[in-house]
Amino acid sequence: MQTITRTSDLRRLVTQWRTAGERVAFVPTMGNLHAGHGSLVHRANELADRVVVSVFVNPLQFGPNEDFAAYPRTPEDDARLLESLGVDVLFMPEVDEMYPRGQEATARVQVPGIDSILCGAFRPGHFTGVATIVAKLLNLVQPDVALFGEKDYQQLMIIRRTVEDLCMPMEIVGVATTRETDGLAMSSRNRYLSADDRRVAPVIFAELERTRKAIEAGSNDFAGLEQTGLEALKRNGFRPDYFSIRDAETLGEPDTGGDFVILTAARIGRARLIDNVRASRRR
Repeated sequence: MQTITRTSDLRRLVTQWRTAGERVAFVPTMGNLHAGHGSLVHRANELADRVVVSVFVNPLQFGPNEDFAAYPRTPEDDARLLESLGVDVLFMPEVDEMYPRGQEATARVQVPGIDSILCGAFRPGHFTGVATIVAKLLNLVQPDVALFGEKDYQQLMIIRRTVEDLCMPMEIVGVATTRETDGLAMSSRNRYLSADDRRVAPVIFAELERTRKAIEAGSNDFAGLEQTGLEALKRNGFRPDYFSIRDAETLGEPDTGGDFVILTAARIGRARLIDNVRASRRR
């Protein structure tokens, strides 16, 4: 595995692969890697001849009171894991490499309509930072396929829209959420959980699953189900931002049939945890 820090070196290597007719997959990450990231890399290896993984903690997607400075960084562990998984290139740029004119002067990507709801309503500007850095990385690597986890469902939808609207010639593949044995979605921010908070954390998945089963059993009381989910999280010590049932294709308000996604974001202790499950019911 090669570790590259300069965009020019990355472009040069990818050009060599393309000249040789090789298919390229890309997995962008913020590091502090775990088995969930490993599942993305495994799928990337199945879909392409070459795999690039980036590790970049993007300051543009953090708000003024958020955890950019404290975000867990484990570059040596990340490199060992990625090499063991057969990654060809680890791209680890510095902030000034990705934002040579500074963050305030950089062009930005916005996705109106879905970037200001759900997590976007509680983290203003977050998804502009996400869409901007992902667009920059995709333009650098120019992969045939890029892979993202479905745990960040709203993020995945925004990236799909970015690629479609900006006419970027690549496939975006979502990979199912990797969970602990008790259902907790794997996340770098799980490191913030105290022992007591970790014992309670699986309640999130349990409430999502309870709601999924109610929808698939025929319940149309979406507002009631959302309220029940919020109250259950609060009873267990969470400070939920939202617990919402949405149309899985648009993130708009749901109809009475079709495909749904149930999403939540909730804080406990120092951690803000997000998760979702899909539900399906024929019209």
